[in-house]
Amino acid sequence: MHSKSFGDRMLDVFVYGFLILLGFSTFYPFWNGLVISLNDGMDTALGGITFWPRKWSLENYYVVFRDNRIMNAFMVSVARTALGTILSVLCTAIFAYGMTKKELVGRKFYMVMCIVTMYFGGGLIPTFLVIRGLGLMNTFWVFIIPGLISVWNMIIFRTFFMGLPDGLEESAKIDGCGNWSTFFRIILPLSGPVIATLGLFTAVAHWNEWFLPSIYITNEKLLPIQSMLQQILSTNIMTEQMSKLDSAAQSRMTAMKSVTTKSLSMATMMVATLPIIAVYPFVQKYFVKGVLVGSLKE
Repeated sequence: MHSKSFGDRMLDVFVYGFLILLGFSTFYPFWNGLVISLNDGMDTALGGITFWPRKWSLENYYVVFRDNRIMNAFMVSVARTALGTILSVLCTAIFAYGMTKKELVGRKFYMVMCIVTMYFGGGLIPTFLVIRGLGLMNTFWVFIIPGLISVWNMIIFRTFFMGLPDGLEESAKIDGCGNWSTFFRIILPLSGPVIATLGLFTAVAHWNEWFLPSIYITNEKLLPIQSMLQQILSTNIMTEQMSKLDSAAQSRMTAMKSVTTKSLSMATMMVATLPIIAVYPFVQKYFVKGVLVGSLKE
């Protein structure tokens, strides 16, 4: 094996250096937020907190977990993400499977209509009027029903299904399976990688959504964690947070004076971010296979 030339070595140094800087610039904001959330709030206000807490404190998380509104918003996000992901992936996969059938009358027309929606939308006001007309305002189902079908995910599912051997369905039909039995007993079990990948993308989209709830939801009990975090970041609600605590907790927080709006917002951000990040390692192995396998055949 011949040694690399000076130019090749310099290129390696540049590439690795660039990737290290890119990785650092991506990771550091999250790390800094974690550090601030674990540092005393009043000490953080003095500045200079970068890579490590200067004065360790868990009081920020104490306030977060004692606030019933934040915990309720967290459970709303969990329920929305779990139910929304399952129903969206299932409905999209069923739709995609139907679009693979050559005997479907008007299949190309339906496909064109689906693709049109990827480039053109009705806009915020018409969508709002539709949601209100359907009676979904201030209901949990406003998080689920509008996002049941994703055209982009449907195309990936459809392409993946079309890449499966035709003999699978023919064998299933010989054994007496109909379309539904074939889909749930044959097609769906073989779609693990693409389901895991698109399921994660859908879950992240549900978990991170904060804008639509601010439009369709006025009941505070239905706000997800991201919307609650947005309120914390945009308004000073420290006084409200303190008023929600019992008298003993208020006395403790007043005595310690260790929580500020910034430290509280960082702690809330960690609570809102870590759960979805924890999912990545379990489905990471499906990423490349799940996405690429759905783009091999059209």
